[in-house]
Amino acid sequence: TLPPGFRLPYSEFIQGLRSIMQVHFFAAARSAAGNAQLSVPLTELSSATLGALIEHLGQNLEGTTPSGLTLSQVMEQCSFLVNGARSDAQAPLQDADRVDVLPPFAGG
Repeated sequence: TLPPGFRLPYSEFIQGLRSIMQVHFFAAARSAAGNAQLSVPLTELSSATLGALIEHLGQNLEGTTPSGLTLSQVMEQCSFLVNGARSDAQAPLQDADRVDVLPPFAGG
């Protein structure tokens, strides 16, 4: 915790922003996560991979869908986009990435 009135130098502030990924949840994933969007520091992950992010989210978000599915259960069926590109669990993550969590969608 920073002391009152303390300010980071601008370069450190910007670097801190860059190290945070934005995770966007859709449909059932949003319901289970309890949020449409979540910021996750890359430093909180066991490794800089999509698989580590999925594991982290499943362990730290305890909500459920109206039908009782946990986020981990929903994510087993999801597709993931990293910066707009479909990605698998081995995909590397970098600072300031955007990750979209997309459950299967019905419709035509």
